[in-house]
Amino acid sequence: MRIILNSSPLIFLAKLGYLNQLLESPDDFYIPQSVADEIRAKSDPASQAVQALIDSGHLQIRASSLTTLANSLNQRLGKGESGAIALGIELDADYVLLDDSTARREAKRLGLNIRGTLAVIKKLGKDGKISIESLDDLYQQLIEIEFRVKRSLFDQILSED
Repeated sequence: MRIILNSSPLIFLAKLGYLNQLLESPDDFYIPQSVADEIRAKSDPASQAVQALIDSGHLQIRASSLTTLANSLNQRLGKGESGAIALGIELDADYVLLDDSTARREAKRLGLNIRGTLAVIKKLGKDGKISIESLDDLYQQLIEIEFRVKRSLFDQILSED
């Protein structure tokens, strides 16, 4: 599978210590150049962890040739989100990891399959790659790393089969 990642899922999964587990799968993981630039501009531990995965080749940087689309999307979205959507279309990605609701709507409108950080956490737990012992504790961890989600949505995503 081809999976495109935007910066927020990358950073949040790195902060939770779950990013390596995601990247252990045989899938191909891509980030747009704009996301790589965002990551490189920061020096916090999560960004450094992501940069190490870029340097090791676990995350492949690709610049999209769909610049007109990306520039059009930039009027409503951030550069990373626009780049991820454009790259998702260009590479015919199996799915694009986005958390921002406006970006998710736009990507769906353009025919992309979307997943978010919570869906990734749920899948990692279901696959036995991480252990989720308490949804309350996980929710608290998310709040501490400034992941914004209503508790009702969190419960809905993580408790459905």
